[in-house]
Amino acid sequence: MQERSSVAELAAFLRGELNRYSAGEKLPSSRALVERHRVSPVTVSRALAELAAEGLVVTRPGAGVFRAEPSHEAPRPVDTSWQEIALSAEPAADQVPRSVDATGVLATLATPAPGVIELHGGYLHPDLQPTRALSAALARAGRRPGAWGRPPVEGVPELRAWFAREIGGPGGALAPSDVLVTAGGQNALTAALRALAAPGAPVLVESPTYPGMLAVARASGVRPVPVPMDVDGVRTDLLADAFRASGARLFVSQPLFQNPTGAVLARERRREVLRVARAAGAFVIEDDFARLLGHDDAPALPPTLMADDRHGTVVHIRSLTKATSPNLRVGALAARGPVLDRLRAIQVVDNFFVPGPLQEAALELVGSPAWHRHLRLIAGELSTRRNALTTALRTQLPGLVEPGPGPGAVYGGSLGSGGGPYVPPGGFHLWLRLPDGTDEAALTGAALRAGVAVAAGRPYFAAEPPAAHLRLGFAAVAGVAELTEGIRRLRTACEEVGVTVG
Repeated sequence: MQERSSVAELAAFLRGELNRYSAGEKLPSSRALVERHRVSPVTVSRALAELAAEGLVVTRPGAGVFRAEPSHEAPRPVDTSWQEIALSAEPAADQVPRSVDATGVLATLATPAPGVIELHGGYLHPDLQPTRALSAALARAGRRPGAWGRPPVEGVPELRAWFAREIGGPGGALAPSDVLVTAGGQNALTAALRALAAPGAPVLVESPTYPGMLAVARASGVRPVPVPMDVDGVRTDLLADAFRASGARLFVSQPLFQNPTGAVLARERRREVLRVARAAGAFVIEDDFARLLGHDDAPALPPTLMADDRHGTVVHIRSLTKATSPNLRVGALAARGPVLDRLRAIQVVDNFFVPGPLQEAALELVGSPAWHRHLRLIAGELSTRRNALTTALRTQLPGLVEPGPGPGAVYGGSLGSGGGPYVPPGGFHLWLRLPDGTDEAALTGAALRAGVAVAAGRPYFAAEPPAAHLRLGFAAVAGVAELTEGIRRLRTACEEVGVTVG
């Protein structure tokens, strides 16, 4: 956040200074700007790049940066009114309208203004990312023989073998040939939905669930059908009913540290999910996005659903992104049987292949001693931050952490002796049920005005939500002090809109 703030401040200063220079006149050198403003060369470079993108300056390699010639040509208006008709044309009677609503995803990807605390983020704070190890891995990968040649479309063999061991477990349930390397988890999820569900088909999803999955489903023209959850994961009795009622042939699940509830699918329900899906002749997409995000006080993690699957029911998704950096977009799709050929075909059509140097860098990272040190680090840090967040909630917002009535109360776990929302032993978010009658939009807007960004619950539901909710993240902040301050600001927002805080 500090670097972003410095870049914005320097760019704003330089815009104000441009009137001192004639068109074509040279600006001070980068070195002079570094010394004058006491910022890094990277900050200067990014600020000048902003001005260049706005057409205010021109960069001439070897000569410097110059004020751009003013443009005297007014932009010609473009009449795009015809697009309203083209984009809203009625589909055929047997098709589901396609819509691209990325509101929930964009809310968690948006970069807040300087000074706003990120309790809505979906990635590790830069201080928790293995930046040094990633840089070293990328440097080594670039020197590997053949790293810059065209990789196999299925992925680098050694990386496929690593994913197969991680997903299949010690029993060797998975072969490297069962794995496709993807450009992160979202890419894998998109490919799997397109491969397994025809346009217009119903797809069973957990309720609530990850907004990015709902966005992919609707953009692909399939119909998400919600199946309620409780603290032990998806309600398998209702899952069987949903398969019968909808005729669906696909269920999308996050069995471990589910987003947003944090629930872990109970042991007896794991077997039941596979049995119910097999009886329905359906696939299960296992989105195992949080496997590497267990806290240091977590019990032994259950094996993947795929490790227990003996019938090819499960299509597994895994990614390195959440545990490393949003820029390490390397993941895997694992499947057995003819479905793998369909997944491979869609991957080739969409992407050709994942860039070889990125795959080699991922392989270097997970094979280095720094990898396990990093996982131990984030396990401890996430546990510390989770505890700090729950403590701050008990202190500042006790009215939001008492178990509430109605469907949202199924997530009642423990914040200690006082009760409250389920506190997961992994992942990086808490799911809060708000008091009845709360206006989520008003609260999130007030929170932003108070200087904290939080995620509203509505985008996490495929249908009407049972209550208003908030998802609070604790991984994208700078530390415990910032978490505590973020909850203090959220209390201010609650008081502004009249939400009972205790």
